[in-house]
Formats: sequence, structure tokens, C-alpha cells
Amino acid sequence: MFLLVYKELHQLAARKLRGERDGHTLSTTALVHEAWLELNKFDRIQWQNRGHFLAVAAQAMRRILIDYAVARGREKRGGGQTVVSLDDGGDAFAIAHERSDELVQLEEALARLQHVSDRQARIVECRFFGGMSIDETAEALSISPATVKREWAIARAWLNRELQA
Repeated sequence: MFLLVYKELHQLAARKLRGERDGHTLSTTALVHEAWLELNKFDRIQWQNRGHFLAVAAQAMRRILIDYAVARGREKRGGGQTVVSLDDGGDAFAIAHERSDELVQLEEALARLQHVSDRQARIVECRFFGGMSIDETAEALSISPATVKREWAIARAWLNRELQA
């Protein structure tokens, strides 16, 4: 069982690191191990299916990336910042390493979005932080792929507006 779960986590993390520059300080294995430690804290959870596991893993990876970004201790926020891209190709790992202050801003905006729409916030977790496809996100959240596409577009627009304000 452990090997199957570990393999799933490693694939999830590896998807996000594809195309990342050499020498990135947050490795796939490190992220997997951190996520595994987080998931082990949920010893009483009854995993419903693969999608449920991946959704919780995406939440754990989100927390790890935010903690990593905060620990990076980048300069205070300034006026010349660029906005975090929430396109399908968004790379939370690169942002956590290179633009940690922007990832912290995204986390704050995502917390506000969660008050507006919990489902949209969970979709962002799965897609942006978990690197999941539309179909994987739909499976994890037990909704249709069309709903994921629609809510993902709305969430990206809402977050982009918040980040530009």
C-alpha cells in the first residue's frame, strides 16, 4: 500500500517540477516526503478513493509550498512586482522558489476566495498547487469536468483581480 501511495504522490509532485530549471532547491522527493508526513497526520481519515487522496495531497502540497515561500524570506513586497499567472501552465514550485512574496499574496487571496466559494478554492488547490488535470480535479472533487473548467476560469479571474488590486 505504501509504495502505491508514494508513487501517486511522486507523480503529482513530478508533474509540477517538469521543465523546472536545474538546481531548484525544492526537489520532487523532498516535496513528496513533506506531503507524506502531512498525510500521515490524518491517521483516522477514511480514504474514499484515489481522487479523495489526491485532493488532500494537493492541500498538503499547498501548505508546504506556502511554508517554503515564507521561509525563503524574500524582500518585502514592492510596487514593481509582477502578477502571479494562474494559467493552466502556472508553476507553484517556480513561484515558491523565485517569487515567494507573490505566492504568499496568492495564498492570502486564495483564503479570501475560500470565503466566497470553497469549491473554487479547492479547484485552485488541485489545479495550481497539485498540478492536477481537469479530469483528475473533477474526480477528486466529485464534480463534472465542465464544472471544473467553468469554476477554474471564474476562480482565476477573481484571483487575478484580487492580486492586481
